[in-house]
Amino acid sequence: MKYYIILTAVAAWSLFTLSCGDDYLTEKPYSFDNTGHTDAATVDAELVGLHRIFAELWGYSSQQGFLSCWQIGTDVCSAGATQGVENPFYQYADLNSENAGVKYLWEKSYEFINNANLIIAAVGDDNKPAGAEARFFRAYAYNTLATFWGDVPLLDQPVSVPTFNFTRQPVADIDKLIDEDLQYSIDNLPDVGAAAKPSRINKDMARQLAAEAYLRIGMRDNSYFAKAEQCASAIIDGGKYKLVEERYGKFLGEGGDAYRDMFRFGNQRRSQGNTEGIWVFEMEYNREVTGGTVDNPQHRRVWQPALHKNDGYNNCDSLGGRGNGRLRLSNFMKYTVWNGLNGDIRNSNYNIRRVVYYNKPDFEQAIGVDAKGFRVALDSPDKVREVTVKTGDRIVSYAADSLEVLYPYTTKWGGYDPTDDFGYAIVKDWPVMRLGETYLLRAEARLRQSKNADAAADINKLRDRAFKDARAATGNASLGSVGAADVTIDFILDERARELIGEENRRMTLTRAGKLADRVPMNGDTSPADKVITGFDANKHLLLPIPLSEIQMNKEADLGQNPGYN
Repeated sequence: MKYYIILTAVAAWSLFTLSCGDDYLTEKPYSFDNTGHTDAATVDAELVGLHRIFAELWGYSSQQGFLSCWQIGTDVCSAGATQGVENPFYQYADLNSENAGVKYLWEKSYEFINNANLIIAAVGDDNKPAGAEARFFRAYAYNTLATFWGDVPLLDQPVSVPTFNFTRQPVADIDKLIDEDLQYSIDNLPDVGAAAKPSRINKDMARQLAAEAYLRIGMRDNSYFAKAEQCASAIIDGGKYKLVEERYGKFLGEGGDAYRDMFRFGNQRRSQGNTEGIWVFEMEYNREVTGGTVDNPQHRRVWQPALHKNDGYNNCDSLGGRGNGRLRLSNFMKYTVWNGLNGDIRNSNYNIRRVVYYNKPDFEQAIGVDAKGFRVALDSPDKVREVTVKTGDRIVSYAADSLEVLYPYTTKWGGYDPTDDFGYAIVKDWPVMRLGETYLLRAEARLRQSKNADAAADINKLRDRAFKDARAATGNASLGSVGAADVTIDFILDERARELIGEENRRMTLTRAGKLADRVPMNGDTSPADKVITGFDANKHLLLPIPLSEIQMNKEADLGQNPGYN
């Protein structure tokens, strides 16, 4: 946990200053001395600090491939232009306790927990909304830890002195605290629209997190499946949200569809017409404001291919701006998951872009083309013909481009700022929770209770939107509909891939559902050799390793290690 290092530094400083006079004998670690601060302004600032930790976690740029760790090596994504931190998440034999991505997620989770504990201890029951918001983030962190690591240290009080004897508690104990925190949050948080800011935590965000957490807990105690259904139903039936089925917002003058409109910068917030958004993490780009952006979030550079490497291409908003191709959709995600679903707008070229055109003004160039239609040098021995390409033509790529430069990609993280053509940071809000996922969470909860017909009804709510245009064009009113017999956990995971690609933490979804081992082989990519999944061991990789630094710092007790890791 990150505060081990902070606390160790405090202890070391105390020892150093013993020789400098008695004034230094009274130790006061200011990093932790705020449990008495209960004035409204201080408490609110500390709560905003929890939101900043969220931004720092998922906006981490020092390791540009961090976001890829939670996608590649699963069924939906494969490696692209990797930087290193993410490599062990598809070359599984290399995943060990010194991996920087594992360490960072663990550290930030416990940073959430200790900072939340400080707030909870300070306000008690005197400020229940503040305590509820802090408990939301504590539950968020513990749900992450329990999903990926299993048994972990349980801290429900602030750490205020140097401590080196943490021990791990059973997942059942962790889940009990998560349940208590989320129930408290649901009872005491404001309703949607009543929070201090639109992206501050409200009851429905807590319900959505509870629905997800209860699905995981239900794998151990199936009574929680009903609780997951109840939480999702409270959102769906509350009348505050509606699936986006018609086009809206700033981009009506451009091509697109209702699904695409939700992910365009300027359309993402409830105030901008997104009736589906439950938690849209608002990023105030290029502004130093509370709750604004942090560091240089890498979402676009991870999910967008490096189209800028094409001759005849200019970065632009409609194609997503400048990416680096840190990951790429797997063959399963590009092809298999869409089999038999012609007309699904989630697979339209607006949403999974498969065709890109030269857009540089007045561009014209002679190129060579090989027998398979790939671009080659004009003097290449593989050239079978010479063609001239120009502005408006479909881009002809080199065969190697499919690893980094040009491949089908989700457009959800695309965006472009003409004042920052290089595009190091993302320029848009983050879609964290939305109603489309709520239906899928409830469908899964219902399936787990053998309510297959009800689960199918939830899925069909999404299919009604996805096939609306195709139904009108074909006259087939049931196109895309599913029945009770169609619904299995794998079917729901497929539907989550179609609906939530680029939004959900896919590794976390598969792990909490107990399906990671089954789904890894479905990836479907067979080349190149250095980019395919290797070394996955179901006896080892269902959990992550405890970071080695945590084990070493915890010198007065044995944290242990998850099976298979050194």
